[in-house]
Amino acid sequence: MTSKTAGNDAGSDAVRTLRTERAHATRELIMTVAERMFAEHGVFAVSNRQVSEAAGQGNNTAVGYHFGTKTDLVRAIARKHSAPIEENRQRMVAALGHRPDIRDWIACLVRPATEHLAAVGSPTWHGRFAAQVLTDPSLRPIMIEEYVSSPSLVRIMDGLHKCLPELPADVRAERTDMSRQLLVHMFAERERALAEGTPTPRASWHDAANGLIDALVGLWLAPVTTHPDDAQEEPWK
Repeated sequence: MTSKTAGNDAGSDAVRTLRTERAHATRELIMTVAERMFAEHGVFAVSNRQVSEAAGQGNNTAVGYHFGTKTDLVRAIARKHSAPIEENRQRMVAALGHRPDIRDWIACLVRPATEHLAAVGSPTWHGRFAAQVLTDPSLRPIMIEEYVSSPSLVRIMDGLHKCLPELPADVRAERTDMSRQLLVHMFAERERALAEGTPTPRASWHDAANGLIDALVGLWLAPVTTHPDDAQEEPWK
C-alpha cells in the first residue's frame, strides 16, 4: 500500500467517524427536543415536522430519517431513560439484605427513577413524557415493555407480594395499578413545578422519594374492605 493510498484510507475513516458523530449528536438533539414537546403538548399534538424544525434541522424529514415513525421515536426516548433507571434498580435490588421488608421493596420501586431524574438535572421532561405516553392506548405498550416488564421490576413486585401473602390477588392487581399511577403522576407534577419555578412539597428528589415510599407503604398495608356481595349470608336470611 502506498503512502498516498494509506492517507486516503485514513481520511475516509476520519470522514466516516465525523459523520457518525454528527448523526449521533443529531439523534440526541431530536430526542431531547421531542421529549420536551411531547411532555408539554402531548405526543399526537406534535408532528415530526414540528420536532425537526424545533431541533433546527433544515430537512423536515429528519425525524423519519433518524428514527422512522413517531412510535419509533417515542420508543427511543423511553429506552434512553429506562436503561439508566434499570441499572439503578438492579444495583438497589442487589444491595438488599437477606430479609427485605415491604419498605425495602417499595424503595427499590421508587428510588431508581428519582435518582435518575436528580442526576439528569432541572428542567427534566421525562416524568411528563411518561405520563403522556401511558395515557395513550396506542403508545402505552411501549412504556410497559420498557419499564414494567424489566427483570428487576418483576423481582421487586414478586418480593413485595411475598411480604403480603394474605392479600387477595385482585387487590394486589388493584394496588399495583394504584402504585403505578401515583408514581407516574407525582413524578410528572413535581417535574412540572420545578420547570415552572413553583413551590414543591419536598426540597429534593431524594426527599420526594421518601414521601412516595411512605405513601405507598400505607397503600399496600391498608385494610381490605370486603364487598357486601362477598360476605357470607346470615343464616336467618
